Amino acid sequence: MTIGGILGEAWQLYTRFFMRFFVIAAIVFLIVNLANALIGVLLGSSSAIAALLALVSVVVSLVGTFWLQGALVYAVNDVRDGKIDTTVGEVFERVRPDLGTLIGAGILAGLGIAFGLVLLIVPGLILLTWWCLIVPVIVLEGRGITESFSRSRALVRGHGWTVFGIVVIVAVASAIASGLIEAIFSFLGDFLRYWIGGTIASAIVGPFFAVALTLVYFKLVEPEQAQAQPEPAPAQPSAP
Repeated sequence: MTIGGILGEAWQLYTRFFMRFFVIAAIVFLIVNLANALIGVLLGSSSAIAALLALVSVVVSLVGTFWLQGALVYAVNDVRDGKIDTTVGEVFERVRPDLGTLIGAGILAGLGIAFGLVLLIVPGLILLTWWCLIVPVIVLEGRGITESFSRSRALVRGHGWTVFGIVVIVAVASAIASGLIEAIFSFLGDFLRYWIGGTIASAIVGPFFAVALTLVYFKLVEPEQAQAQPEPAPAQPSAP
């Protein structure tokens, strides 16, 4: 597995099925960004209303973000054979049973990584690398919260620098691309710029990160799958 190989394969898959990934992401970001945009507009309202909306926004963001991450992983798994076999609705429904696990693992991972970054930066980056495959592990292997952390760490072991390079390159490139796309909508008012501009930018850029990490997962499980394949039976001698 190489950085260039993963990024090249991710780009091919992303561009080939761009509309598929875009629609899935746009559905979620339209809802999440609407909630966040309303918070920005109503911050000047009474403290009670602002607090209630902030709580609603946090809940919507948590559910939407992790549901989307799981849905994109499943969508990538669906199109790896070169064709689409499920509807958008089926993609979201497939991930629904894992939503609680995704949210729990995501919150714990986020807190751990943030704490590591605040302390010395390096521990946070290490944890980010170790735990970057939690979502594919949960969605594709059905692992629980605790198990997903150890499983992700086990898969990354021995490939840390390569995985770290992929995560950093994609994260930086995504941030730059998202900023440029959002700038296109700077002529809109604050509400529409955040809701529409933010949604389009996130729906365009966000899926590529999921595609890259999901391909990393598949690449790292290949040796296990190869070992699990039964050996072919020896050929029977032909009858005289």
